[in-house]
Formats: sequence, structure tokens, C-alpha cells
Amino acid sequence: MDFNQLKDFLNRFDRFAATSGAQVVEIDLGYAKAEMTVVDDHVNGAGVCQGGALFTLADLAFAAAVNSSGMMTVGVSNSITYLRSARKGDRLTAIAREEHHHKMPFCEVRITNQDDELVCVMTGTAYRRKQPLMPPSVD
Repeated sequence: MDFNQLKDFLNRFDRFAATSGAQVVEIDLGYAKAEMTVVDDHVNGAGVCQGGALFTLADLAFAAAVNSSGMMTVGVSNSITYLRSARKGDRLTAIAREEHHHKMPFCEVRITNQDDELVCVMTGTAYRRKQPLMPPSVD
């Protein structure tokens, strides 16, 4: 699997994540890093980053990590725990690591802020299909 091709594919064709400002910045086998800066559009009525924005960032990193095998892999279950608020201007980093690499990979995603404080943790399970992931060229 060409990790740069996968990164470019996800950043271009995961349109929801892209419009939310989330971007994959690094992929390796069973690993991915995605980043996002909290902007006005992410802030909820309580004045902090809306949980859905955090989930979107975590889900993007999750997708990159589980698809790094080169096989089409889709999420089947996710759970997120919010530990601290993120605020406008915070630079968030999501690190996803596969903990189990078989047909039903399990992955943990940890989101931290620019001060390396843990904001939330997402765990997810995916289903790895028997078909290769062949993203189109994104030249």
C-alpha cells in the first residue's frame, strides 16, 4: 500500500472530514495521525468544541489506520469518551493505532491538544473485507 496515496485519497474524498477541517497528515501500517484546528463552526452552545467535531477527527484517523493494510476496511462500532474540553484555537492531534490486525481490527484513537493534554479517547472495531483497497489516482 502506498501510504501517501491513501493519505491523499482520504483527504480529498472524505468530504465531510475535509469540510470540517480534519486532515490526515501521516500513515503507516496500523497507524495514522490526523489534525484539526478548532474554529467557530466547531463550537457548541456551551462555548466548547462540539463532540461531533471531535468524533469526526477521531473517525478519520481510525479510517486511515485500519485501511493502511491495503484491504477495504469499514467501521462497525465506535465508542468515544470525552475527558476535557477543546476550545476555539486549539490544535488537535488524533493518533490511531490498531491493537488487533486481523479480520476484525480493533483500534484506539487518542486526541490531544497543542499542550499534549488528552481530550478524548475513541475505540473502534472494523471489518476487513476480502477486496483490496484501490483508491483512484489523486494526481
